[in-house]
Amino acid sequence: MGVNRGVAGGGRRRYDSPLREERARQTRQAIVTAASRLFVARGYAATSFADIATEATVARPTVFAAFGSKAALLREVVDQALAGDDEPVPVAERAWFRPVWEGRTPRAVLEAYAGVCRVIGGRAAEVFEVVRRAADEGPELADLWGTMQRNRRAGATMVIDHIEGLAPGPPGLDHERAVDVVWVFNDPSHYRSLVRGCGWSEQEYTAWIADQMHHGLGLDAACE
Repeated sequence: MGVNRGVAGGGRRRYDSPLREERARQTRQAIVTAASRLFVARGYAATSFADIATEATVARPTVFAAFGSKAALLREVVDQALAGDDEPVPVAERAWFRPVWEGRTPRAVLEAYAGVCRVIGGRAAEVFEVVRRAADEGPELADLWGTMQRNRRAGATMVIDHIEGLAPGPPGLDHERAVDVVWVFNDPSHYRSLVRGCGWSEQEYTAWIADQMHHGLGLDAACE
């Protein structure tokens, strides 16, 4: 391949593109990090694009160009809080979710999923609270809050599907009621209340969540 291949008018080289893309990604990440801090500290309504730009040390138009709206920026903050980074990998395919799939008994699955609840709670509990409080401020934010609740339920459904694939369903509970139970306990607000509010250790929280899901599913007396 010749060294001039890809050189277009003005002599700009194509190998500059990865550097520009990386700089753009770093700028975008700085904006997301700044927005997350300010949304949690001040609330959604009290945080402006100008505030975020100042916190991220970029120009206000840069924030707008990157996300288009404050609601879209909040959606990205939520996505990264849940996943832990900006890589396009679903939560269920993350390494820290893998122990759920590797569980070979209902108890092992629930203990692993309680660990997932701890990971997500530690990263996203405060962001969930930001969205909950902002959900009445417009249809876009209400839709985001609704999506978050549906995603939580989808996670609970995956767990129950996996458990039912290992053993007969929870005694006395149909599939949807079993999903209800797990959905109630995968709420990051429990982490926020017990760990951040009451001073529980993460180990105490994780054990409690696992026990509550196990008991709520009626598995205490079940043979595993």
